[in-house]
Amino acid sequence: MFCDNCGTIEPIGDQGTVHIRPAFAQLTLLLQNSGHAVKKTPEGCSVAYSGREEMFSLVQLMKCLSSSVRQQLFFCITGKGVPLDRRKWIPLHLFEERSKHYDVFNIILGKHFTSFMQPIVNRDETVIAYEFLLRPRQNGPSFQPHKLFEAARLIGLHSILDRAARISAIEASALWLPKGIKRFVNFLPSSIYNPEYCLTHTLDAIQRLSLDPADFVFEVVETEEVDDVKHLQAIFEVYRRNGISVAMDDVGAGYSTLEQMIRLKPDYVKIDRSLIDRCDENPEQQQFLLTIANTAREFGACVLAEGIERRQEFEFCCSIGVELAQGYLFGKPAERPLDYARKSAGS
Repeated sequence: MFCDNCGTIEPIGDQGTVHIRPAFAQLTLLLQNSGHAVKKTPEGCSVAYSGREEMFSLVQLMKCLSSSVRQQLFFCITGKGVPLDRRKWIPLHLFEERSKHYDVFNIILGKHFTSFMQPIVNRDETVIAYEFLLRPRQNGPSFQPHKLFEAARLIGLHSILDRAARISAIEASALWLPKGIKRFVNFLPSSIYNPEYCLTHTLDAIQRLSLDPADFVFEVVETEEVDDVKHLQAIFEVYRRNGISVAMDDVGAGYSTLEQMIRLKPDYVKIDRSLIDRCDENPEQQQFLLTIANTAREFGACVLAEGIERRQEFEFCCSIGVELAQGYLFGKPAERPLDYARKSAGS
């Protein structure tokens, strides 16, 4: 079993070879007229480059080709230590995007990110869980997480980034959290093509670190509408079969609708922060929150309110039976658990 989107990515070296297929006459003539030494290969042709800028200039050169030729071209790069049988061919448009967004490519390849954690509390304000959130590494390149994922999608690497983010969260949880503390980890359904295979890396990381699958809650975070609910149900089934709980994020806003929640029946329902903001003052919000909470309880889900910044919001949510809460009122995302941060501040 294999998923091409879950493979590895090779670095773009300072020296290497750009392989192109097929070798259209228009392509080879353009390369030769531009001063490149073109070699024929079984797949098409290849051009050596001696600097990354030279390689990027090849990408710009492709714009001179006709659209019909451009649509049929595939590229791959080999350098030192990259065997030919590990080459991964990508269409020209992805090759161009990766050149344009090389900074993003470098962040993903170099794993220049870490996982921060934000506390989740019960009604007694006891921390019972943390949600893990992707953040830049200290002294590493800066980025906004949602923009990083948007760019990763453009260059065809959002599956690899999403997998790396999940594993980063699992490893951070192993470093800082004791057994019994829940760990909420985000995942993009669109990054998981074959649940049985694509999730093996995640499950292997949990096993490798001797962690308890029951301590994990994997939550759907998706900015696109999930058209294939059956596919998402299949993902949920793989998680649950391995002893892991599942959650729906942002319920009540965007694409996370009540109807979808009822169909999927997650173990945890996270209410979107837009419904929590000033909920103690807005009767319409209060009614919608009550509807979500009551509906979730009907199929046995635990309800969590996100984005709580005011005590009045927390008190109202508790009054309608919301079991868990998360927000700046209880703690901002940080590199260390809340108790550790408090102890460090007092020492």
